[in-house]
Amino acid sequence: MTLASRLAAVALASLLATGTAFAQTTAPAAKTDTAATADKKATKERTAESIECSKQADAKGLKGKERKKFRRECKKEAKAGTAAPAAPAADKK
Repeated sequence: MTLASRLAAVALASLLATGTAFAQTTAPAAKTDTAATADKKATKERTAESIECSKQADAKGLKGKERKKFRRECKKEAKAGTAAPAAPAADKK
């Protein structure tokens, strides 16, 4: 084997060795923060009023700002105990 081929073999071996050393680094901590926010969203349960208001908004075909406004008012009425007038409005359409 010539000197040039030995040097090439050593250089190739060192490149392979350093490549595996860099591949064994730890994962960034930012991924755990994402998992924590996903858990917060998953633990929040919807109330019966919220689900019913969503069904009514779906029946009316509301989307975007109109849907948000309708659901806000519907939930406010449901908490106040006047949910009965809101239900027939959804059935008329």
